[in-house]
Amino acid sequence: MQRLTRSSAALVVRGVLTIHSAPSALRDHIDWALADLLGSTVRCDWTPQMLKAGTFKCTLTWRDRQGVGAAVASALRSWHYIYFEVHEDTNDGGELFRFTPELGIHRAVTDLTGAVLIGQNQINAVLAESFDEESIRAGLALIIGNEWESELERFRGVNHQEISHLRAI
Repeated sequence: MQRLTRSSAALVVRGVLTIHSAPSALRDHIDWALADLLGSTVRCDWTPQMLKAGTFKCTLTWRDRQGVGAAVASALRSWHYIYFEVHEDTNDGGELFRFTPELGIHRAVTDLTGAVLIGQNQINAVLAESFDEESIRAGLALIIGNEWESELERFRGVNHQEISHLRAI
């Protein structure tokens, strides 16, 4: 009987790291950590983050083995002043890691469109711990990661024109 295994090509995933805000002093350290994890010389293209003085942002994409996204998120969360997201996508879904210094790390399984999936066990746990509609809503919001989404949303799409417009108001 032949053993069924996944081909090595099926284990290759696409990943995107978005660092929304990192202090200037950590940029080289982040580059070194990413180079160590991704197995090559990685250098982020850092640009100033206009929402937080003295911080920078970058986006990095990769193709590597499955699980690298979790390793990247684990390495970056040890620096408390970083706001980041890691998306790891396979042919049938993926994982999303979000981090803020105040909230910590959030991990979610996603579908092909990037929507967060909620498992039956997660729903059962929320229902077992909840006594009213409000606590059910709060439990589901925690699973989905609404607090992380709200916190990171303010960093997405920020550019000089938006900042100038906000200052003019």
